[in-house]
Amino acid sequence: MMVVHESEEEIRQHEEELKNNFSMDKFSLKGKVAVITGGNTGLGQGYSIAMAKAGADIFIPTYGKKEWDNTRKLIESVGQKVEFMDCDLTDPSVPKKVIETAIEKMGHIDILVNNAGMIKRNPLLESKDEDWVRVIDINLTAVYRMSLEACKVFAKQKYGKIINIGSMLSYQGGKFIPSYTASKHGVAGLTKAFASEMGAYNVTVNAIAPGYIKTENTAPIRAQKDRNAEILGRIPMGHWAEPYELMGPAVFLASDASAYVNGAILPVDGGYLVR
Repeated sequence: MMVVHESEEEIRQHEEELKNNFSMDKFSLKGKVAVITGGNTGLGQGYSIAMAKAGADIFIPTYGKKEWDNTRKLIESVGQKVEFMDCDLTDPSVPKKVIETAIEKMGHIDILVNNAGMIKRNPLLESKDEDWVRVIDINLTAVYRMSLEACKVFAKQKYGKIINIGSMLSYQGGKFIPSYTASKHGVAGLTKAFASEMGAYNVTVNAIAPGYIKTENTAPIRAQKDRNAEILGRIPMGHWAEPYELMGPAVFLASDASAYVNGAILPVDGGYLVR
């Protein structure tokens, strides 16, 4: 096999390109607008604050007005603008209204984080149809509709970032949460399907799969001594994550530092899945 060696001039040009084409500014979200569903509480609030700290203005569709004042204070304290919209994302007409309202209030949109979701815990044999419908509607159908409406805008402007929120249950079966597991497997599939088509428009679609995080939703599991010990025994890093530990991955996927990352599902799990 013939080996082709670069000349010193070619090497120098390559080094210059590397130096000039990347800077830490690639991680900045200055001038961007992020729509973050359910960004007023829990992990969603963490994503909102992280992106605001990176320079983005934030538009937050929520179900109810919980934590609006506190979230506003946190975002405005870092010099960014925030607007809220009280709505039900499971209403088929709402996602379009959300995107239109975000553009009306913020001027444009660049990033969509599909964070809003819910979980219903029941043994499989006690599952209820109404629980299945509610979970699938918000965790999967709303993600599809929000992404589709955002993509209509992103395709025209030839730029956009979508970040879906998966789960360890995007990979595993779990127990007592068949509707949640099905929805998070579906989120993984939607992420790949949208990425496959939208890449041609310079729109990237990725997902974060949080591991075991200290949140209100996981409090019942952490309170179960045996289950908590079982989970901790499988996490190589040996602890449940704090919500702030998902902030960096969210900013990375929202920024131009991840410009060629598309269709990825990024586990942020302390190594849980490798065991």
